[in-house]
Amino acid sequence: MQTFSNKITVNLNGDAEVSVKGCSAPIAYTKSNFHKRWNALANLQVAEPEKQYAASVFDSFLPGRSVSVGECWEVEEKGALALLQQLLPNPSLDMRNDGGDSCGKWACLCAYNDQFADIMFRIHAEFAIPDGWFTPSQLAGHLVIDRSQETVAFFQLRVPEGILNFDVNWETTEDGWDPGIVITDAGYCPQIELRSGSEKGVQALKFTESITEAAAAHKLACCFYKSQQINWVPLENALEMSQAQQKPIHAISISGTLADEAC
Repeated sequence: MQTFSNKITVNLNGDAEVSVKGCSAPIAYTKSNFHKRWNALANLQVAEPEKQYAASVFDSFLPGRSVSVGECWEVEEKGALALLQQLLPNPSLDMRNDGGDSCGKWACLCAYNDQFADIMFRIHAEFAIPDGWFTPSQLAGHLVIDRSQETVAFFQLRVPEGILNFDVNWETTEDGWDPGIVITDAGYCPQIELRSGSEKGVQALKFTESITEAAAAHKLACCFYKSQQINWVPLENALEMSQAQQKPIHAISISGTLADEAC
């Protein structure tokens, strides 16, 4: 595994301002048609289409120390919640996951050069909506800092695409359910996103040191789930390894994902 010893510091001019736009698309589907039966889900949209922030809000995503590429740190709550409130109302970082290990908010230095630092981050949160709550699979993003100007060059926070990218819990008496009973569903929404700046210029940057986005995403996943620290291998590879090493295969069958909060 590639390791880096060079460390950098990343700072922001807290007096600068950052304009962030919020965008959402209608929910495409849910397995039990909750998005057609439940008004709060049918009308789900970003809380504020555009908002101005002091750059100090984004300090919450920066490391409080010198870091090297591939190093992770915990995001501070204050700035994360401020941005999540623009995305959807009533966010909470204290998820109702029955004591699981998926709560948290982490960032990772993905790349840097003399002028820019590219930080990837991942947040797990839920949002209270009328008669229930909405839980994205994850909230993932990039924060690119202009190190020379100490300003935000690019910011994106979004619910990643996936066959299912959110769960919902609905307290309803529909279909004869008793009051207080919560029923669940999962579905897909094409876009729930905050963005500032242009990604095109960031993609053209040449970095001094970097890891791939996939590598950074894996490092962040390991901060949330112990299951991601296991060296999983495809079944066909496991068969070859088992025969070569004369070891038994430990196989696990699951009906959902081990790496996010979508069913």
